[in-house]
Amino acid sequence: MLDALSTAARLQRQAAAKGFDWPDLDGVWAKVREEMDELQQAGDDTASRYEELGDLLFAIVNLARHLKIEPTDAMMAANAKFERRFTYVEDAMAQAGLEMCADNLDAMDAAWEDAKADERSR
Repeated sequence: MLDALSTAARLQRQAAAKGFDWPDLDGVWAKVREEMDELQQAGDDTASRYEELGDLLFAIVNLARHLKIEPTDAMMAANAKFERRFTYVEDAMAQAGLEMCADNLDAMDAAWEDAKADERSR
């Protein structure tokens, strides 16, 4: 996945160097929304969903480029944040004597929100 993000960023930089780029951030945001809509409209067609998800990821990498954010670094940071928060949820559920399962989704969601609040307070 990270190699694919790096490749997308490289392709976009190459295209931008030849003038094939959005003139401003508004166009990039519009493209991301367009790709999200197309993915949602793909319905249950697996092949269409696959293609549209790829297009959305490509558009997100382009957004990262325009925001001057390295998409690979952002993805690794998001992974680490998810791991921290999920571990918090697991610990909270264990302390409450609750099983990690769909029947306890409300409790898990509440613990997730607690994890977010805990991180923000630091």
